Amino acid sequence: MVLKIFELDPSLESVSGQIFDRINGYKWWKEELEKKEGGIEQFAEGYKMFGFNRGEKDNVKGAFFREWLPNAKQVFLIGEFNKWENTTALTSEGFGRWVVFLPDEEDGTPMVPHKCQLKVRVETPDGQMIERVPAWTKLAWQDHTTNLFNGVNWEPLKEDQYTFVHKRPLNPDNLKIYEAHVGMASVEAKVATYADFARDVLPRIKRLGYNAVQLMAVAEHAHYGCFGYHVTSFFAPSSRQGTPEELKMMIDTAHSLGIVVLMDLVHAHASSNALDGLAQQDGTDHCYTHGGPKGHHTEWDSKIFHYTKYEVLRFLLSNVKWWLEEYKFDGFRFDGITSMLYQSHGIGKGYTGGYHEYFGADAEIESHIYLMLANDLIHSVLPSAITIGEDVSGMPTLCRPVEDGGFGFDYRLAMAIPDMFIKLLKEGTDDAWDMGHITHTLTNRRYKEKVIAYCESHDQAIVGDKTLAFWLMDAEMYTGMSIKTQPQASLVVDRGLSLHKMIRLLVLGLGGEAYLTFMGNEFGHPEWIDFPRPENGWSHDKCRRRWDLAEDVHLRYQFFQAFDELMQACENRFNWLTSEEQYVCLKDNKDKVIAFERGGLLFAFNFHPCQSYSDYQIGVGWDEPMRCVLDSDESRFGGQNRLEHGHASVFPVLGGFKERPHSVKLYLPARTAQVLVKESVLQGGIRILLAESFLAGHGLTSADGVVLQLETVKDGKKEVAPMKFEGGCVELAQASNATFALVDPSGDILNCGASKDELFRVYFPGDYTILGKGYLENAPAKDEAIGAVEGQHRGTLTWWQVSHFPLQAAMPGFPIESY
Repeated sequence: MVLKIFELDPSLESVSGQIFDRINGYKWWKEELEKKEGGIEQFAEGYKMFGFNRGEKDNVKGAFFREWLPNAKQVFLIGEFNKWENTTALTSEGFGRWVVFLPDEEDGTPMVPHKCQLKVRVETPDGQMIERVPAWTKLAWQDHTTNLFNGVNWEPLKEDQYTFVHKRPLNPDNLKIYEAHVGMASVEAKVATYADFARDVLPRIKRLGYNAVQLMAVAEHAHYGCFGYHVTSFFAPSSRQGTPEELKMMIDTAHSLGIVVLMDLVHAHASSNALDGLAQQDGTDHCYTHGGPKGHHTEWDSKIFHYTKYEVLRFLLSNVKWWLEEYKFDGFRFDGITSMLYQSHGIGKGYTGGYHEYFGADAEIESHIYLMLANDLIHSVLPSAITIGEDVSGMPTLCRPVEDGGFGFDYRLAMAIPDMFIKLLKEGTDDAWDMGHITHTLTNRRYKEKVIAYCESHDQAIVGDKTLAFWLMDAEMYTGMSIKTQPQASLVVDRGLSLHKMIRLLVLGLGGEAYLTFMGNEFGHPEWIDFPRPENGWSHDKCRRRWDLAEDVHLRYQFFQAFDELMQACENRFNWLTSEEQYVCLKDNKDKVIAFERGGLLFAFNFHPCQSYSDYQIGVGWDEPMRCVLDSDESRFGGQNRLEHGHASVFPVLGGFKERPHSVKLYLPARTAQVLVKESVLQGGIRILLAESFLAGHGLTSADGVVLQLETVKDGKKEVAPMKFEGGCVELAQASNATFALVDPSGDILNCGASKDELFRVYFPGDYTILGKGYLENAPAKDEAIGAVEGQHRGTLTWWQVSHFPLQAAMPGFPIESY
C-alpha cells in the first residue's frame, strides 16, 4: 500500500529511501518496546520507576528512590533528611540504574518528608565526588545562600493535593493561541504567580477571543532570563511562580473557561549547566547527551540529547506523558526542532524548498525517529492533543500523521511571515511593498499540512529586537499615545495604528489554519522584554506586561486592543480558519490592493499610503448580496469612520470581473481593511442556550427560573428586558447582537467568567451556548468537553468560540434599538 504522503506529493518518491529510514526506525522501536516493555505507553511511565515512588519492601512501607547514572562508581542520596551526609547509599541494579529503599519512620511518617531538599552525590569514573540535582526530580528549589538548585521531594498530604474539577475543552478547529509567560504576566514589576495568572490573565485571554494559551518556561530553568529554553529539571514545574498544585489549579481554571493549555516543550536540547541540570549527570559528557562535539550546540551553548539511547528515550517520552497526565496539558509546542532535524542544526543553511536541502547527509534520522515516537505517544495518550513544530526550514511531511508516513505534528509555525513584515518595515517604504510577494508568503504552505500564522511572537518582543508597533511608531509609542493631550493623532501614530490593524487581519485571514500572538502585542505593548540581569540592576521593570495601558480610555492603546478583540470575535463567528476555500482574487501592486475570499467571506485591503478608491470593483465567487461586518476604520478602533455606510447597507452583486463570475464595488479608503459576508448568513436572530456544566457550576439542575436580562436602549436610555428560558433556550428572533446578564431563581447574578462587568456579549446572529465558568461558544452544545477528569478521552467534535467583546457599542449596522 502506498503511503499517503506519496499520494499527496509524488515527488517525495525521489527521496523515499531516507523517508523509509525514519519510518522503519520508528517501527523497529515500536516493536522493540512492545516486546520489552508492553508498549510505548508503558515505557513512557518512567516516572513511576525513577525518582521517588511509594512502595513496600519485605512488608515494610516506604519509598523507593531510583536514578539512572550508568557511569557512576558510587551513588548517595543526600539532603536535609540526613544532614547532607553520605549515609544513604544507593545500590546498583544493573543497566545503569541505582536504587535505595527508604522505610517509613515508626510513626508512619516518610524518612524523606514532604518538601525535603536533596541531591545525589556521585563518584565519577575518575574517582571525583560530584553533586547533582536528580534528573527525575518533580520539583527543584533554589538555595539562595548558594544560588544553586536542589531537588525537592514533593509529596503533599492527600487533602493538600489539587484535584482537577473541569474536563478538558474540545480541541478547537479554529485554533487561536495566546502565547504567554506566567512570570512576566503582571502589571507590577515582579515575578507573577500561577494564582495571579489564573485570576488576572486567563479571563482576559478568553475575553480577547483566543481559545488556547501556550505557556512558555514551564519546566524548571536555573537562569530566569533564558525564557525557559535552557531547561535544567525536565519533570519539575518552574518554582518561581508557585507550587505544582497551584500550576494544576491554573490549568484547571483555563479548562473551566474553555481554554486549551499548550506547553512550550524543550526537547531539542538541555542546559549545559551541570550543577543544576542534566549535563554530565554521571560525571561524563555522554550520559543523557551525546559526547564530544556532536553533543554540543555551539550557537546555544547547550547539550544535545542522545535520542535513541534506551534510557534517554524513556526519559523524554516519559516527560511528555508526565505533563499530559499529571498536569492535564492539552498539547505541546516543540521548540527549536530545526536543530533536531539536521546534523548541522540548520546553522548557516538557507531553505528554499528543494528536497536536496531536507534529505541527504545532513538529515538527523535519530531525531526524526524520536519526533515520530513522541507524536505517536501524545496522540495515543490523548487523541485530542495538539502538537506544534517550530521549524524554520519547512521540512516536508512534518505535519502529516505518523500513519501517513509523516512526523505526526498537527501544525507548524509559519515563521517566514513575521520575518517578511519586519523586513518590509525595516528596509523599505510603504509604497515599495509588493502585494504579490506578500500574498505569496502568506499562502506558501504545503498542501494538507496546517500552519499557524502569526505576525509576531515573543522573539520580536525581546530586548534587541522590535515588535511591529515599535517598527511602526518607535519613540511615539511613548510620546504620541495620549488622546487627552493630543486629540489628533500624529501622522506616525495614525500610520502605525492603521498598518498594525491591517497586518494582523491580513495574517489571520490568509496566513494559515491557526493563529498566534504573544501577550500584549495585540495592543501594541510599548515595552520590550528585558529579564532581570546585572546590566539592568536585576530590575523587573521591563519584565512585565502593562495591561493597564490598554484599559486606559485616555490612551490610544485601547484602539489596538479593541480591534483585535472584534477581529477575533468575527473569526469565532464565521470560522474562516476552518475553511479550505481560499482564493486570492486581487493583488494589485500599482493600487496596493489585496482582496481574497475565504470561508464565504470577502477580505479587502488598501495598503496605499494616500490613495483612496471609490467604486473599486473586485471579482467574487458568489451571487449574493454582501454586508460589511468588520472594518479597521471605525472610530472605536481609532479610525475615521469612512466605511460606516457599508455596515448599514447591503452591497449588491454585479456581473463577472477578472475571471470571477460575479463582482462587487467597494469604497477603499487608504490604509484600511474590511470584511464582508453574505447577507443570508446574518439572518435568523440569536439563540442562547445553557449547558449542564454552567448550570452545575452554580448548583442548578435546569434552566427553569433562570432569567436573561437583556440590555436595550429606548429614547437614548438603557433599559433591561427580562426573558425566561423556555426549554433551556432564549430566542431573540430579530436581534443581531445582544448584551445581557443572567440571574438565577434566587436573584443572584450568574457571572460571565470572561467579562469585566459580569455581562455576556454576542456580536453576530447565531446560536450560542454558555458553558463552564460562564463563557460563550458559538453553536449548540453537542458535547461539552473531551473525556472525564480521571483521564478518559473521547473523539474530537467541532464547534466554535465567540468572544465576549467588552466594548459597550453595538455592532455597526445592527443597532441595539432594533430589538
